[in-house]
Amino acid sequence: MSDVITGEAAAGSAGASTAAAPDGNGLGTTAPAAQPMPGSAGIAGGVSAAAGTSSAASELGRVAAAVAPAPEVVLETRDVNVFYGDNHALHNTSLAFHKGEITALIGPSGCGKSTFLRSLNLMNREIRGCRVEGEILYGGRNVNTREENLYELRRSIGMVFQQPNPFHKTIYENIVFAPKRHGLRGKDNLDALVEESLRGAALWDEVKDKLHQSAFSLSGGQQQRLCIARTLAMHPDVILFDEPCSALDPISTLAIEELMHSVVRDRAIVIVTHNMEQASRVSNRTAFFYMGDMVEYGETDQIFQRPRDKRLNDYLTGMFS
Repeated sequence: MSDVITGEAAAGSAGASTAAAPDGNGLGTTAPAAQPMPGSAGIAGGVSAAAGTSSAASELGRVAAAVAPAPEVVLETRDVNVFYGDNHALHNTSLAFHKGEITALIGPSGCGKSTFLRSLNLMNREIRGCRVEGEILYGGRNVNTREENLYELRRSIGMVFQQPNPFHKTIYENIVFAPKRHGLRGKDNLDALVEESLRGAALWDEVKDKLHQSAFSLSGGQQQRLCIARTLAMHPDVILFDEPCSALDPISTLAIEELMHSVVRDRAIVIVTHNMEQASRVSNRTAFFYMGDMVEYGETDQIFQRPRDKRLNDYLTGMFS
């Protein structure tokens, strides 16, 4: 599977020169050539001097990087475009998502990041007039076909929405509803799944004595963790988070972030967030979207500390939002 990550230049910069911008793992984005950041020469000189004093360590690092196995690609898009009627909302977006890693999608409102997220399990198909073009590869297979079983696909690529949306059922039934539809039977099996899922969502100790109460008796943060537990019950390979903490208080937000780190080892996680501190805390890689284009992609430290594209730098420094 290709390790090259591509993105088109923003619509407003047609005719701008483009350049491949490799990240620390050899991945790259195709985006307008970055404009120099103020003071970049001084920074580069300092980095060069530091590098000269630790050449042996750097060489060891390069050897380790060369022999380390590349993270498994679980989900990949190739030239994905999304249209709402005549509105071309997302342009030629190609990204890969890796097992054991969290990828953050950032950018101003209306830039296409949630549109892209919802295309990954074809949720956009529920919107009248929406059309998704390009390849969405799950397990090496293009799932963006009319023949794809969406029910089965969303079992493997789950989603947690911005607002908690528990079913109008008990806490217990929220967890077992979908597994029972997929054929899981037996009280012992169901009980074990409920405990496993709630423990995975760091909720078991808070609700183990009230499993048969309404899910709406829980606080907002608990409801969101219940929705995550409900997703975990299907043992997905990918979990998509669409601004999962936007309606939560800081304590509940921290709980969700810790939860993401605790469950990512066995899957890939993709999160859309407007909270730049959250993106820098939780993610391994970050993609910046602007006006329907994926402008820059790389390791999170590079994106936030050494942005290559002026639009990303302006966004991070508050020039626009």
